[in-house]
Amino acid sequence: MTVSETHTTPTPASARRRNGLGRYLPFLDWLLHYRRQDLTGDLLAGIIVTIMLVPQSMAYALLAGLPPQVGLYASILPLIVYGLLGSSRVLAVGPVAIVSLLVATGISPLAEQGGPEYVQLALTLALLVGIVQLIMGVVRLGFLVNFLSHPVLSGFTSAAAIVIGFSQVKHVLGFRVPRTEYFYQRVLYTLNHLGETNLVTLVIGLGSIGLLLFFKYKLGGLLRRWGLKETLIMPITKSAPLVVVLVSTLAVWGFRLHEGAGVAIVGGVPAGLPPLTMPTLDPGIWQLLLPTALAISFVGFMESISVAKSLASKRRQKVDADQELVALGAANLAATFTGGYPVTGGFSRSVVNFAAGAQTGLASIVTALLIALTVIFLTPLFYFLPKAVLAAIILVAVANLFDFKTVKHTWRYSKADFASLVVTFVAVLAIGVEKGILAGVATAILLFLWRTSRPHIAVVGRVGDSEHFRNVLRHEVQTCPHVLAIRVDQSLYFANTQYLETAILQMVADNPRVKHLVLIFSAVNFVDASALETLEELNRELGDAGVTLYFAEVKGPVMDRLKAVGFVDEIGPERFFLSTHQAMRQLECV
Repeated sequence: MTVSETHTTPTPASARRRNGLGRYLPFLDWLLHYRRQDLTGDLLAGIIVTIMLVPQSMAYALLAGLPPQVGLYASILPLIVYGLLGSSRVLAVGPVAIVSLLVATGISPLAEQGGPEYVQLALTLALLVGIVQLIMGVVRLGFLVNFLSHPVLSGFTSAAAIVIGFSQVKHVLGFRVPRTEYFYQRVLYTLNHLGETNLVTLVIGLGSIGLLLFFKYKLGGLLRRWGLKETLIMPITKSAPLVVVLVSTLAVWGFRLHEGAGVAIVGGVPAGLPPLTMPTLDPGIWQLLLPTALAISFVGFMESISVAKSLASKRRQKVDADQELVALGAANLAATFTGGYPVTGGFSRSVVNFAAGAQTGLASIVTALLIALTVIFLTPLFYFLPKAVLAAIILVAVANLFDFKTVKHTWRYSKADFASLVVTFVAVLAIGVEKGILAGVATAILLFLWRTSRPHIAVVGRVGDSEHFRNVLRHEVQTCPHVLAIRVDQSLYFANTQYLETAILQMVADNPRVKHLVLIFSAVNFVDASALETLEELNRELGDAGVTLYFAEVKGPVMDRLKAVGFVDEIGPERFFLSTHQAMRQLECV
């Protein structure tokens, strides 16, 4: 055995570990085989993500209507749990903008933002999200998120970006905007009260936005031109949130802007590790929060799995969707009992984690430990932090959520998908976040049913002297007057059987010389009970018209079901052919 074979050929024990415990405890794979060369990347990634996450987690907590320390609490134990259980080695879990918006939307009607009852409801919501995601992962229901199509998700995130962004405008302008039922009411109120703008707060907010954008888009190029090493450019450009926090906090403290200019500040942030917390176990409260929990479970998982798969593919790694549900569910349970609120994988932080060199879940654990040190020793420094700065961090972060590319691409490719995108976008703005998602999903499903209820049906003919048969409307083909060959390009189910029957009988009526009809099932993957009944009825109706029905290219699983129910024996096995060419030759058409 060569040296290379020793390293590449897995032992039976290691293979069992990957397929057994390693599948459910992914940390065993990287922890037991941890490489020293991965440590530098994990430590650097953990530090850089911490620099981003500390101000972001506080900002997102305020977006959710919670005290800022709740965002920090949600960034400790949940990150450790995900780092151990997640199948992605680079996904950065924690508070995110969209989930924070959903939390505020679901809880605000039930309690006053920021109060003890509100915080308690946030803990309960995290518990429900954790339970839903755990159940989905254990019973392998990850496929359910497919009902959130990409156009629906794009419409939702684009509208959510507007809602989130506008919710922060009040902090930048420096006056209070009362919470209203509909988005347009908040817009009108803000426009009518622009005269109440606090100019000092506005300068702080706009200045923070400008500095964040400069770090994001310009500073990296300047540092490269100055010859700085790439390993240093990444930490510097990603430190923008921390820089604006420090600069603005010092400015408010030094000039006493919170007293003399009325600048709103964060105020006291409790020091110390998060306390052990318990959610509400009232079934009535659970029932009220369940719709929001479901929305967060689906939307949060979609955001996580999309970025996790994208980054994993760049390293030729695999992500297990069901294990991701288990890991996210466990992370949310951890948030429940440590004073947090619902968490999920963040897109921008995960990309930074990846680019900074994260190799294993240790990077996530490093981030959690550094944030724990922050809440133990550094929270008094946040007292003078202006809320306008946290609003600026959110505004810059959510700007990328508006998905212009998908809007243009969907418009060009599919008007039906574009319709579901627009319906979701408008509904989120007009009637609310949760109802908007449901409207988008309902629209996508209805459009799917409408589209598949009219399957593409093609009359085919022989291409030259070959054994290939193609659509008579697209190719020069040969046909026979006494044989009609029809290819059905859709699985058959209750919604399209009537259309199929009507279309075929009309084609036969339009071709009185036809004596044989061949149904080509090369694109049919499934035939439900309604479609089976239609095929039986179609066979009788064609027989009454003097036309014999044949089948070609029926797929194995479909054929097995047709045999099991006796349909093949009823039609006659001799009327089923492996290929269209074989059927046409039998009917003397080639």
